[in-house]
Amino acid sequence: MSAEFDVRYTARLARLHLSEEEIAKFQAQLSQVLEYVEKLKQVDVTNVEPTAHANAVFNVFRKDEARPWFTPIEALANAPRQANGLFIVPKVIE
Repeated sequence: MSAEFDVRYTARLARLHLSEEEIAKFQAQLSQVLEYVEKLKQVDVTNVEPTAHANAVFNVFRKDEARPWFTPIEALANAPRQANGLFIVPKVIE
């Protein structure tokens, strides 16, 4: 399978209409990328630990702890409308 076929096929899948000049340009670029991938395959990574991120990832959130909060009566104190301990809001879905 040639690189030119790959460029044409990929362009067709993406519904891109490329000119012959664009196909030639992308074919050359694709060849360079594939050459670089071949170089990367030669790198010895036997002692390299697999990672998902370049930097260490850690949780920056606070610990989830219970703390004092509003009582239901306090929460409803400023509600424009309420009934049976619930907020009354306008209907938004029919």
